[in-house]
Amino acid sequence: MKIVICGSMTASKEMVEVEKKLQKMGHAVVLPEFTHEYASMETTDRMHTESAKNKVEYDLIRGYFEEIKNCDAILVVNIDRKGIKGYIGGNSFLEMGFAYVLNKKIYLLNPLPEMIYSDEIKAMEPIVLKGDLTKI
Repeated sequence: MKIVICGSMTASKEMVEVEKKLQKMGHAVVLPEFTHEYASMETTDRMHTESAKNKVEYDLIRGYFEEIKNCDAILVVNIDRKGIKGYIGGNSFLEMGFAYVLNKKIYLLNPLPEMIYSDEIKAMEPIVLKGDLTKI
C-alpha cells in the first residue's frame, strides 16, 4: 500500500520512525518535504519559522495534495502537543479533508483528540490504530 504520512513537523522524529516501520512492513511511504531535516534539529525553535516559509516558497500544501491524490491511504501521526493528547493541527486537518473527499483511507496513529473540530474529525471516520501499525 502507498501511505502518505501527515502530522505536525514537531512530530518529525516520530514520523521518520513510523516511515521506517511501515517500509519494513512492505509499504511505500511518502513523508512531507523537509521531515528528515526537521527530525535532525535539536530543538523546534527554528522549525516553525522555516516550516511556514517553506510551505509558501515550495508550494508544499498543493504538492502534498498531489501526493494524497496518488496514494491508497494517509496516516496522521497525532502525538501529544500543546497540552492536547493526539493533537491534530491545521495542516493535518486539511490533509485529512483532502483524503476524505477523495475516498482515501484515513488512519490515526493515536486516539482522537478533544479539540474544537473533533466532530469533523470523527465525521471523516478515521481508523484509530492506537499505536499499532500492524492494524493497517
